[in-house]
Amino acid sequence: MNASLACKITAGNPQPWEIRHVLQSTKGSSPSTITVVKATVPALEQYGPLITKTMYRRLFENDHIAALFNQANQQKGTQRLALAHAVLAYARNIENLEVLGAAVERIAQKHIGYAILPEHYPFVGQALLGAIEEVLGDAATPDILAAWGEAYWFLADLLIAREATIRAGIEAQQGGWTGWRRFTVAERHVEAEGIVSFVLRPEDGGPVVAHKPGQYLTLRFDAAGLPGVKRNYSISSTPSDESYRITVKREAEGEASRFLHDHALVGTILETTPPAGDFHLSDNPPRPVVLLSGGVGLTPMVSMLEVLARRHRDVPVHYVHGTSSPAHHALSRQVQDAATRHGNIVVSTFYESGADVPAHSGRISMDWLRNSVPLTEADIYLCGPRPFLRYFVAGLREAGVPADRIHYEFFGPADEQLAA
Repeated sequence: MNASLACKITAGNPQPWEIRHVLQSTKGSSPSTITVVKATVPALEQYGPLITKTMYRRLFENDHIAALFNQANQQKGTQRLALAHAVLAYARNIENLEVLGAAVERIAQKHIGYAILPEHYPFVGQALLGAIEEVLGDAATPDILAAWGEAYWFLADLLIAREATIRAGIEAQQGGWTGWRRFTVAERHVEAEGIVSFVLRPEDGGPVVAHKPGQYLTLRFDAAGLPGVKRNYSISSTPSDESYRITVKREAEGEASRFLHDHALVGTILETTPPAGDFHLSDNPPRPVVLLSGGVGLTPMVSMLEVLARRHRDVPVHYVHGTSSPAHHALSRQVQDAATRHGNIVVSTFYESGADVPAHSGRISMDWLRNSVPLTEADIYLCGPRPFLRYFVAGLREAGVPADRIHYEFFGPADEQLAA
């Protein structure tokens, strides 16, 4: 990376729009590289998933590198498909990279969570180029491999610089750390049917860095006897220098959630990296806030509500939540307590079954939102299952909500964000 770009990315704590500006104002890849990479778009459209499948096969020949990844995403195939979309999006936009700024920030935050370091990037680059050559055969000319090598390292250097800035910012705070740290399950609370909260405190007794409301922890289960298992969980507690709380739904096919529900008792040791994620409440909300969640997607919203109730009582808030039934509604008492303390939080709850006054019956709809909350005047934060996000993100855009006021959390391979 050139020195100018490194300075721009590492200065301060840039927001996604600032990263887009840096990408727009930076020379980037050479004209010849741009031409060659864009010429590979048809091949990527046809062979992209095979290239990324081959890349991961080559990459995971190194056990140390394989251990860095969430293997659940590998088993499902979601990671390689997400990366195929990401590589294609990068090739299509290589001369217009500012459109990928938010995705770059999200990937950098995911890398903080998984403790990805600069020394890991050469392995990925080598595996990617090797996969392109293996899949395309004679069509992978020296010019194509050289162009993709330059393009890969331009993006890799951008991510390395941004991740260094994030880590330095975390370490500079009270309780900050990098890498994996051992935590003890200090408390365990059943919140609803199939949903349990876990309060985590550091085993070393030291302070923790206060998270931004909406951020997540990346847990590693090696110390608990599940080597290689890693998961992201939103923090559901108010920011603190003592502990974090995660609130976890038991998933029938979820190895980590089943372990937490069945075996993570008080005293169980888990490991986590510092809080990460670009989805969080603004430090100073400039306009009304609408929080919209489905199911256990309420977890980051509860953290946001706590902060709004404590620090931003002048900000009007609407919280709209939908879940299957009252029995499956977690953290409802905490939500009502926050609303009472704030004084200007309107809480609306939808149950698919078993609804009683004042809850609504059925599912949240765009028609209801248009008539009930100030959509076009507010910042809107969403978290929920993938179909929930697809429906509401598209619906909000169609309703005229500016894209920069729609904020959502997505749990899955970070590279998939480039394809959004």
